[in-house]
Amino acid sequence: MESGVILAWAVDIGFFCLVAAFVLSFIRLLLGPSAADRVVALDLMTILAVGFCALVAISSDRPAFLDVGVALALVAFLATVVLARYIERRVGPDPSAAESSSSSGDEAKP
Repeated sequence: MESGVILAWAVDIGFFCLVAAFVLSFIRLLLGPSAADRVVALDLMTILAVGFCALVAISSDRPAFLDVGVALALVAFLATVVLARYIERRVGPDPSAAESSSSSGDEAKP
């Protein structure tokens, strides 16, 4: 069996897996009970889009798609950080996190 045939099969299987994961994460984006679930689903979808760019670069033998994937990953990271900060400010900090940090033993006990 030729290596090009194996690569073509692997790319096709990769496309199928990415599309299946994209559909499932889109369902989570629509049905997510909280804003944090929706942000995670959106982040997963951008990561899957980066994987799609990589597979297109492999299948078409054009490495320019890898640059597109890297740029998309950087923008996705920044968008996730901004959305996480927005959710934190809108909802407020987790009160249990403040309790656990205050009882961590950093303070002197009488």
